[in-house]
Amino acid sequence: MEGLLVHIEGIGWWSPGITDWNGAAAALRAGAALPAEDGPARPAAAVLPPGERRRAPAQVLLACEVAGQACAMAGRDAAEVPAVFSSAHGDIAISDGMCTTLAGEPLALSPTRFHNSVHNAQSGYWTVATRCHAPSSALTAWAGSFAAGLLEAGVQAHADGTPVLFVASDAGARGALAEVVGAGASFGVALLLGAERGPRTVASLRLRHEPDSAPPAPLPPALQALAAATPVANALPLFALLAAGGGGTVRLPAGAGSLAVEVPA
Repeated sequence: MEGLLVHIEGIGWWSPGITDWNGAAAALRAGAALPAEDGPARPAAAVLPPGERRRAPAQVLLACEVAGQACAMAGRDAAEVPAVFSSAHGDIAISDGMCTTLAGEPLALSPTRFHNSVHNAQSGYWTVATRCHAPSSALTAWAGSFAAGLLEAGVQAHADGTPVLFVASDAGARGALAEVVGAGASFGVALLLGAERGPRTVASLRLRHEPDSAPPAPLPPALQALAAATPVANALPLFALLAAGGGGTVRLPAGAGSLAVEVPA
């Protein structure tokens, strides 16, 4: 099976201490350690109005930041681009806080906290801020969330003949739920994908679903801390390959099976 060929026009990245793809690519090429501890800095998410930025939860800021970076790099108007948002667990900090409130003082639960806890909150904030009327969706597949979202966005780009924005992110959190799901660090990436190669293309991906599950991809020690701190870091082997200029294939967990992603040199 040949697979589905898609072309990257823009890339977004945010992780603790590294706030864009240029910085991440340089660190990946140099073999520098990627930090896994969230610091005081938060994603800028400049696409959001100032009032919304102050109120928005970390998960929304993270997703909007990397989405905005990918659109800017591609030179695409965010208002016209369909989007697929992927997250392993949504905003676990808000979910943990709601559960704690329900257990101790249920009448104090805030409706605002509830509307920010839903899995598609990030896509809602993004489409309102950018005035985007193109279709958007939000999905989860736990450890396979990145692969599932990437394949969904690639298929949609070919089916509709239009570039599609793919965003994968999970915000770090503390609390009982965070300990269970392993959500210790914030990490977000975005890819602006097109079905046709063009002047904006910076790299290409060939996607092929395989029925057998992929063993964990070996990672250099510099990437292991971040990889262990958030499920979306399953994407790290792919981004390391992109930073190196391609010329290889990685297999990513995708639920019942795996997603083989070839990056031609």
